Amino acid sequence: MSGWRPDSWREHPIQQQPRYRDPEAVRRALARVAALPPLVAHGEVDTLRAHLARAAQGEAFVLHGGDCAERFLDCARGPIESKLKILLQMSLVLTWGARLPIIRVARMAGQYAKPRSSDTEVIDGVELPSYRGDHVNDSAPTPEAREPDPERLVSAYFHSAATLNYARALLDGGFADLHKPHHWQLAFVRKASSRAEYEAVVARLLDAVEFVESTGVETHAFDTVELFSSHEGLLLPWEQAHTARVGAGWYNLGAHMLWIGDRTRAIDGAHVEYFRGIENPIGVKIGPSTEAAELVRLLAVLEPADRPGRITLITRLGAGRVGALLPPLIEAVRASGRTVVWSCDPMHGNSIKTAGGVKTREVARILDELRETFDVHDRLGSVLGGVHFELTGEDVTECTGGPQELSEADLQHAYETLCDPRLNYAQSLEMAFLLAQRLARRRG
Repeated sequence: MSGWRPDSWREHPIQQQPRYRDPEAVRRALARVAALPPLVAHGEVDTLRAHLARAAQGEAFVLHGGDCAERFLDCARGPIESKLKILLQMSLVLTWGARLPIIRVARMAGQYAKPRSSDTEVIDGVELPSYRGDHVNDSAPTPEAREPDPERLVSAYFHSAATLNYARALLDGGFADLHKPHHWQLAFVRKASSRAEYEAVVARLLDAVEFVESTGVETHAFDTVELFSSHEGLLLPWEQAHTARVGAGWYNLGAHMLWIGDRTRAIDGAHVEYFRGIENPIGVKIGPSTEAAELVRLLAVLEPADRPGRITLITRLGAGRVGALLPPLIEAVRASGRTVVWSCDPMHGNSIKTAGGVKTREVARILDELRETFDVHDRLGSVLGGVHFELTGEDVTECTGGPQELSEADLQHAYETLCDPRLNYAQSLEMAFLLAQRLARRRG
C-alpha cells in the first residue's frame, strides 16, 4: 500500500475529533488499549469479506443494525439479549422471504462515539461541549461531565470486550434457537389483520424448521449463527490502537467491519487515508451531497484492487429523493467497473423534529425510502444487497408510527436515546416482515 502507515492519517485534515486537555494522558490510554488482546480475529474479518462478496452478487443479504450510540450502561445482560434477539428474529424472517443466506452485522461492541453537527450545544440556556458518545464524555449537562476524558478510551475497550464475550456465549449456548412460538412477541400489532398475517408467517417458518428436523437431517443450522461486530470508525487514534499487521496486510482487530460517515468521507481527509490501508470490509455512508464522479474517485482511493466484499456503499438519501439521486450513483459505479455491496440506510435521511423540539423519525418515511431504493435498483438491474438500521430490542418510543401506531404524544413514554431515534422491537420486526415480502417478490 503505497505511502500508507497505521498513522499516516495524521498527515491529513481531520474532522469530528474531541479536544483533550492532556495529550499525554491520551497517549498513555491508547498505549494500554494497544497492549490488550484483539477484540476480533483476523480470520473472522476475512470470513465476513467473503460473505459480503456474495452479497454484491445478490447471493446473500446483509442485515446491519443496532444502537445509534451504545452506552456503557447498556453493557448488561438484558440490553445485549434484547438486541441479539431482534437481530436474530429479523434475520430468520428475511431468510424465509429471500431464501438467501443473511449476513448479520451488529452495531455493537464498539459503537460508543458519534459525530456531531456542532462542537457545542445549548441546554437550559447554558452552552456546553456536545455529547460525543460514552467513548469521549458523559451525557450529563455539566461542564465537568462534558470534558473529554482519556480514561474512557480504556473503558470503551473493556465494555466492548464484555459485550462481545456475552454475545458469543449466548450464541454458543443456543440463544439463536428461536423455534418456540413464545419467543415471537406479536401482540404489539394493533391491527388484527396484520397480526394474523405475521403470525401465519411465523407459523409457516417454524413449521418448515420442524419438518426439516423431522427428516432426521442434523444440520444444526439453528443451534448457533454467525454474528459480526461493527462501528463507525470515527476516533482514529482509537482505531490505530487496534491496528496490527497480520501476514502481508494490516487489520483493525477492534471490529469485523467499520464504516466512514457521511461527514468524514472527504477524499483527502484523514478517515479515508486510514481506511484505505486496512483489510477489513468497510462501509461508506452516502448522503444527498455525494456526486457520482466524486464517488468513483473515492472508490479508486479506498479499494484500488477492486476486491469483492471490501466496500459497502450505504445510501442515506431521504424519502422522496431516492429516485433523483440514486440512479446517477449506480450508473457511475457500474460504468467504472467497480464491485460494491449496495445497502440502504433509510433512517438518517428521514429525521425530523416535533413542534416541541424532539428528534424523531416516521416509520412511514423509513418504509418509503426502502421501497424507493428497491424500485431504483430493480429498474436499473442493480442489486440492493443489504439494509442498515438503527434499532433496539427494547420497547422504546422514539420513532412514530409502525404497528403500535405511536404518535408524537407517545414519544415521552420511553424516549431513551441520547443521539438518534431508534426503531423499537415492534417496529423492527414489522420492518423485517415487509423486507421479507419485498425480497420474496424479487425472488419471483
